Amino acid sequence: VVLVFGTGRSEGKENPFTAKASLIRYWNNHISNNLPKPPFLISKASPLNAIDLAKLTQLANHNSLSSHIESFCSLANLFCSFQEDSSKLDAVGKGKGDANFAVYSSKNFKGYGSLRRGGIDSFKNYSDGLNTPNESFKKYSRGSNAHSEDFTSYAKDANVAIDNFTNYGSSTTGGSGGFNNYQERVNVPNLRFTSYDSDGNKHKLSFSSYSSETNSGSEAFTNYGKKGKAVPAEFTSYSSNANTIGSSFAGYGVLGNSANDSFKAYGDSGNNPRNNFKIYGLASKLGIDSFTSYRDSANVGADSFQSYARDANSGKVNFVNYGKTFNVGNSTFKEYGKGSTGSTTIGFKMYDLARSFVDYAKKGVTFAGYTNSSSKETSVNRWVEPGKFFRESVLKQGNVMVMPDIRDKMPRRSFLPRGILSKLPFSTSHLSELRNIFGASMEGMLENALTECERPASRGETKRCVGSVEDMIDFATSVLGHSVTVRTTENVKGSKQEIMIGEVKGINGGEVTKSVSCHQSLYPYLLYYCHSVPKVRVYEAEILDVSSKSKINHGVAICHLDTSAWSATHGAFLALGSGPGQIEVCHWIFENDMTWTIVD
Repeated sequence: VVLVFGTGRSEGKENPFTAKASLIRYWNNHISNNLPKPPFLISKASPLNAIDLAKLTQLANHNSLSSHIESFCSLANLFCSFQEDSSKLDAVGKGKGDANFAVYSSKNFKGYGSLRRGGIDSFKNYSDGLNTPNESFKKYSRGSNAHSEDFTSYAKDANVAIDNFTNYGSSTTGGSGGFNNYQERVNVPNLRFTSYDSDGNKHKLSFSSYSSETNSGSEAFTNYGKKGKAVPAEFTSYSSNANTIGSSFAGYGVLGNSANDSFKAYGDSGNNPRNNFKIYGLASKLGIDSFTSYRDSANVGADSFQSYARDANSGKVNFVNYGKTFNVGNSTFKEYGKGSTGSTTIGFKMYDLARSFVDYAKKGVTFAGYTNSSSKETSVNRWVEPGKFFRESVLKQGNVMVMPDIRDKMPRRSFLPRGILSKLPFSTSHLSELRNIFGASMEGMLENALTECERPASRGETKRCVGSVEDMIDFATSVLGHSVTVRTTENVKGSKQEIMIGEVKGINGGEVTKSVSCHQSLYPYLLYYCHSVPKVRVYEAEILDVSSKSKINHGVAICHLDTSAWSATHGAFLALGSGPGQIEVCHWIFENDMTWTIVD
């Protein structure tokens, strides 16, 4: 079936068959007040005109959207990832000359540099400062001899970076790969190293300042260095000062021979880092692994070492200053060193509490300086941006406070019409179908959002993820009734600077009420995580310039009065110095987030 998408535009009055017109009718039928419709929400409705809406709905009904994915994403204003064809790069990649990719972005390097002899490829300021860069390095430098790769300031300051290194450096001999300042200060990185350096021979890999100061995101190293021979890997300042980074090393160094891996200052000062070393170093021979200042001063976090160094022969593993957290995390060592032979030695120096060793080797494992209490330097709140959380007493006219960065850093997208949305799968059990529609490079993003949507509700919480305005209206009215209104902060002026509070108005007379708050999730179409929040007070406040006292913004803030079900490690308690149920916690409604309440 070949569908030709047209403009479908009509002059003058809104076509009654557009997605936006359908939404207006739905609003009129389900919201029982005559207040003006909020422009900030209506503007997020699908931009599809009547003709394109009908054609895309037809494709959705026949499960054929994937065959028209580029048209679908463009017309519906979705966030999708497409890469340029690598054919133009082949001449360089297969030649003898070196390649220099400076100020470069969003390319597909598939099969690039395969069978190269010598030379160096340099990626400097690659994808620097771009929004949602997407690169694929498939079979890159495969089978090369003494070929080096240098990634310097790669994807720095990017927003939602997606990189895929599949069969990277496979069967290479000699040479080196260097990742310096890789994805520094990136928001939501998603990196996949699959079969990276598999069967490599003396190909050195160095990760320096890797994912430093990133926000959220995950890295996966699958079959990394498998069957490698003398393949050293260095992770220096990896994920340092990162916020909620997740790293997975599955099948790392399996059957490796004489590998030397070093993790220095890995996850240092991170906030809730989670690392999984699964079947790491299984049956390796003469391997040396060193974890120095690993996750030092991190906040909480969890590490899992499953079948680590199991059946290893004459290996050496050293953990120095491991997990010296100020806020206790959890580490599990399962079948650690089990079945190892020869002179395998495992040493833990200055190793902290809250660790579980299940079925570890009884011989060759030493614990020196193992401590039973951690340093309680909990006054450190560097992971929480100033002004992100505050007490209710701060919302008083004339007070000066710091406003956090309330700018929306996610890619601009629109809701989907219900007729299309209802035909798309939406669960982790259907992840493969979603991957077929939106592409394999989006899998991590899809899985993260779906997992959060499927998370069980907290005590007293009612939650729902919505991909259409109609679904949001249904959820809000199911909780609050049909006489509702929705608010958000007017603009982003005042972000990251001192502001003065002007006139303050309490919604519903400042009485304790309940609301429905909706926060964006990163997904191809506009997706909101909405949840009912009992026992809150909602405020509107004029935001003034400190010097001129002139109004620059109209803010909306919500104060949570019952925090007893919150985690003790919640950022609000780190910032304000208290604990669950002991204080109320307030925050601003950020750009493109919103809160629904009963009409005054």
